[in-house]
Amino acid sequence: MELQDKVIKLVSEATKIDTANIKANTTFVDDLNLDSLDMVELMMKMEDEFGVEIPEDETENLKSIQDVISYLETKQ
Repeated sequence: MELQDKVIKLVSEATKIDTANIKANTTFVDDLNLDSLDMVELMMKMEDEFGVEIPEDETENLKSIQDVISYLETKQ
């Protein structure tokens, strides 16, 4: 499974939003209506799934699915 697919699946599971409605350019706040607590929980799931640590100051820069994918690619 591609990294993008894994990230979308994880976001879908965390938000209960169908994977068909989540694309690489989907934003967490504007498109998925996530608040800061949702983001913290989602990033914790990402850390567990991908075995990377995402510092809180980095989380602020992750605005879309693509941002997360790009970040994870640099860490793997």
